[in-house]
Amino acid sequence: MPNRVEERRRGAVRQQPTTKPTRQGKQAQSQPKAAPQTAAPQKGAERHRIKFADARRSWIRNHADVAANAYHRLWASPLSTLMTLAVLAIALALPGALLAGLKNLHGLSEGWGTEPRISLYLHTSVTEAKAEQVSRQLLLRDDLSAVELISKEQGLLEFRRTTGLDDVLQYLSDNPLPSVIVVLPRGKDATTLPLLREQLAELPEVEEAVLDMAWVQRLTAIVAVSERGVIVFGVLLALAVLMVVGNTIRLLIENRRDEIIVAKLVGATNAWVRRPFLYTGAWFGLLGGVIAWVLVQVSLMLLEPPVEQLAELYESQFEIQGLGWLGSLLLILVSTLLGLAGAWLAVGRHLREVEPR
Repeated sequence: MPNRVEERRRGAVRQQPTTKPTRQGKQAQSQPKAAPQTAAPQKGAERHRIKFADARRSWIRNHADVAANAYHRLWASPLSTLMTLAVLAIALALPGALLAGLKNLHGLSEGWGTEPRISLYLHTSVTEAKAEQVSRQLLLRDDLSAVELISKEQGLLEFRRTTGLDDVLQYLSDNPLPSVIVVLPRGKDATTLPLLREQLAELPEVEEAVLDMAWVQRLTAIVAVSERGVIVFGVLLALAVLMVVGNTIRLLIENRRDEIIVAKLVGATNAWVRRPFLYTGAWFGLLGGVIAWVLVQVSLMLLEPPVEQLAELYESQFEIQGLGWLGSLLLILVSTLLGLAGAWLAVGRHLREVEPR
């Protein structure tokens, strides 16, 4: 029995661990195990938003650089550029000169007094007092804007001054000229004026009523034909400007074909490729318009002395006028737009043919 008890004690001793746990080990065993940590997700590149003001400044800077580069490229071949500008200037100066001539024609017609008037020739037996009374009665009419009485003496003096027949008139015993009342109608309609003339002709003191409107109608027709002619010639010459600019841009595209192909291969858009040619067309139009304005102004300056002499011979105060600020601005603006339009048409047509293979 004692031997068995001793053997059991020895077996329990063998089963006990040989190393004792340390204090840190006991604390680790007493603390719960922490959950395994997962790796934090890696963040990619943050998306950067461009402000509108920065984008606008970049856009303006790019367009300014392209415009300056297009201007410098023009003068890389000055001879061909000057020849193109000369053609454009002549084509633009013609409608500009016609516009200036039309403006002077309007001024000349206004100076002549284009308002229609009715001349009432009174009977020779009508006295001056009676003629004055009739003119006052006509002033009360609502369809008349002005009334002027030309007495017999005034008519005779005017007749002597314009004809120079003083030697003949001095043999006359009395004044054969009647009193004349000149009235200005308020209405300018060609249908109502003859009716007004008939009404005035029925007055008992009036011997004859003459509507002075034929020359006004002729002058109005001349002005209308001139306006239509300016429009027709302007349209034809505008088409000529479009063709000249378009042909010039086409040649520039052909000369820069390799450059365009390389730009498209590296990802350039059509808008980026088109932009320099559009500015080139705008420069052609602007410079051509300025030269055309100079030609028109110089031509008017050369015509001014003989026109003044002719006006003095007709005892007129007419002075030749230039295009003015509005006409000058219109000429330059239209020429610039024509150059831009011609470049747009040429680029839109020929740029599609230049594609990398």
